[in-house]
Amino acid sequence: MRPADAVFGEDEGDFVERAREAAARGPLGHHTHWTAPDHARPSRESLVTQCHKGTGERVRTEGTTFAAHGLSPTLFCGGGWYTDVEVAETCAELGYVDCTPRAQRPPYLSEGESWASVAVPTTVALPSGRSLGAIPTTHSLGALARALPHRELPQVVHVYFHDTDLVDARRRSLLRIVLPLLARRARVTDLDTLARAELPRAERVAWDDVARL
Repeated sequence: MRPADAVFGEDEGDFVERAREAAARGPLGHHTHWTAPDHARPSRESLVTQCHKGTGERVRTEGTTFAAHGLSPTLFCGGGWYTDVEVAETCAELGYVDCTPRAQRPPYLSEGESWASVAVPTTVALPSGRSLGAIPTTHSLGALARALPHRELPQVVHVYFHDTDLVDARRRSLLRIVLPLLARRARVTDLDTLARAELPRAERVAWDDVARL
């Protein structure tokens, strides 16, 4: 979940109410939009601002917002799949498991845009000496729908979609089809349980081997 952004007039009370409801249903994750509520990935202008303050500092400040309301996220995902070493270091500091890394490059990214790549649950060795657990996001809904008939699935399948998909009739129908089909072929779990099972024995990889442009 993304904390409310007061600069854009969002109500923190609504965020807290929804976050508490979400936390009662399963693992809670921290999501950051770098530019605006409707613009997840950094623009050039916002990235200059973030770099001046520190992209990690934004994540740390939002983490403080969660904690102030008694909320304890265990997961992180950077908006638009953006990450950098400061973000990764802050995620490790906050004890998050990072789901920002992708198994495959997001197809809409322009050349030179930052992202992170892991294919399986991985422990990332950061420059500070900290370790960051990472569980890749493997499929969009469309990618899963295309893969299911051909049985082209990795050992861990982590599908992403947005809450707005639930109010779109076509996307909602796709959800109702592909997720039950996936559940017939896989053991259903949650990300916290998966992290506890997989990360202690995961391969350790240096940050420079994960970061991509």
